[in-house]
Amino acid sequence: MTFAVARTRDEAHLYLDLHPCACGSVDTTWESGLVGAEGGPANRYSGVCGECGRDREFVFGLPERPVMPAGYPTFGGQERSQLLDAGEWMWVADLTAGNVPVDDEAEARRTLSVAAAAVAEVVKFIPPGAETVPDDGFWSPRGREVRAAEPGRFRLDRLLIVRDSYRDLAARHA
Repeated sequence: MTFAVARTRDEAHLYLDLHPCACGSVDTTWESGLVGAEGGPANRYSGVCGECGRDREFVFGLPERPVMPAGYPTFGGQERSQLLDAGEWMWVADLTAGNVPVDDEAEARRTLSVAAAAVAEVVKFIPPGAETVPDDGFWSPRGREVRAAEPGRFRLDRLLIVRDSYRDLAARHA
């Protein structure tokens, strides 16, 4: 079994947040560290569910080249995600942009930065010269559902406008 690569800590933690315990809780204090798995290094996240006490564990592959953080958040480098599909990234952008606080400028900036970064992750699924995310960019039930609801949202021109709008709004909260 090959482990999906978590390109950065931010991406791994987002994945963990989107995959709650069997009881439905995301209340887990995660510890992480390098482990040997299947003959190579991997990053293991483990913790105990704060709600039901169940042990939880996820193991992620490591990127070929480390991604150095470049601002907030840093989900990954130039390559597309292996953990979240294009539809899930759009779902994250929608959820985040729909919850921008109106009374906390710093938090509003951080929230809009996450939304912009999530849309930028969707763009990484579009091959050079293409105009839309291909079918293989959607593999999760949630991702396919988001795409089915409005497939035109996955066109490059629309994605760039949305990404840039979120970036502009974030800059206004500086």
